[in-house]
Amino acid sequence: MNNILQIVWIIPFLPLIGFLINGLGRNFLSKKMTGIIGSGVILFSFLVSLYVFFNVKGGNTHVAHYFNLIDIKAFKIGFDFQIDPLSSLFLLIITGVGFLIHVYSTAYMHEEEPKDFAKYFAYLNLFVFSMLLLVMGVII
Repeated sequence: MNNILQIVWIIPFLPLIGFLINGLGRNFLSKKMTGIIGSGVILFSFLVSLYVFFNVKGGNTHVAHYFNLIDIKAFKIGFDFQIDPLSSLFLLIITGVGFLIHVYSTAYMHEEEPKDFAKYFAYLNLFVFSMLLLVMGVII
């Protein structure tokens, strides 16, 4: 299970990277490249989520602690992700449906300007990133 806890951070990190690339490069990227980046990062997140889903067994809850955001005497807030069968199922739903929305959006938004097209995909990636953080986040 340790290898899953070591790679689980990749699932939300990829949509964040897609947000940054499409958002910062919106004036330079073509529509085709924007669609490939926006959809591709979600597809890779789905593949990693699929790997996590098939490796979470027995109904156990596993918490991956990465670092402490706040560490003041008795008040500690950590940056933790929780993986259990339910959260791994939601990871599949969010990334799977998110990928389908991205693919559909490439055709739906074809008449937009490249700058607006990239902005739309940047925000769509940010939305998927936020949803993944909601599902994986844990307060201990």
